[in-house]
Amino acid sequence: MLLAFLRNDLVVNLGWLTDQQLPDAGDRAVYARPVFTTATFVGYLVAGLPGAIVATVGIFLPAFCFVAVLNRMVPAMRRSPWSAALLDGVNVAALGLMAGVTWQLGRAAIFDWLTALLAIGAALVLFRFKINSAWLVLAGGVIGLAAGMWLW
Repeated sequence: MLLAFLRNDLVVNLGWLTDQQLPDAGDRAVYARPVFTTATFVGYLVAGLPGAIVATVGIFLPAFCFVAVLNRMVPAMRRSPWSAALLDGVNVAALGLMAGVTWQLGRAAIFDWLTALLAIGAALVLFRFKINSAWLVLAGGVIGLAAGMWLW
């Protein structure tokens, strides 16, 4: 469905992409990757590096502004029973979305015994030692690279 939406807007209406470029943009949106990377990719195709930068800033900046404004309002909203219940519902919905995305990412990323071990090991290390997840990403990359060299 997302690919049809992207085609209608980016190929048919705006002419920013060709039908040959669309699968590359669609891969970024469909196969367990955020739609935000699609914006950066399309921005790059349309206007090079400046287009990628503008597209990336344009898709992230509204969310950052929204959070900055709401962050000051949340304590006052928590004092109202009605808005506190609303915020609780939003939190539960966000957790549900994160669980769904985690499931989709897991199904796409865990495809053999090594990736399964990496996922389990990373989760255990993260929950036990609460280290910065960037170290886990780096370790996973190094292990994957080493495994790739060893298997070749």
